[in-house]
Amino acid sequence: MKSETTSSCLKRLARIEGQVRGIARMVEEDRYCIDVITQVQAVRAALQRVEEEVLKDHVEHCVEHAIASGDAGEQRRKVAELLQVLGRRSS
Repeated sequence: MKSETTSSCLKRLARIEGQVRGIARMVEEDRYCIDVITQVQAVRAALQRVEEEVLKDHVEHCVEHAIASGDAGEQRRKVAELLQVLGRRSS
C-alpha cells in the first residue's frame, strides 16, 4: 500500500478500536439496546470505509501494475482476486 493509505487506514482503525471498546462498555453498563446498535452500525460503516480505501489503493497500485506489465497471467490473477473479494463483499 502507499504510505498515505497505510497512515490513513491506521488512524481510522485506531478510532474504530476505541469505538469498539466504547460499545463493550455500553454493553457492560446495560445501555439502551438501540444506542448499542447505533454504535455497532457506526463501526461497520467505518470499517467499510477502510475496506474501500484499501481496495482503491489495490486497484491503483497492484492492478494497474499488472496491466502495465503486459503479463496476461498476472492480469488474469489480479482480475480474479478482485472478482473474488467483491463477491464476498456483496454476500
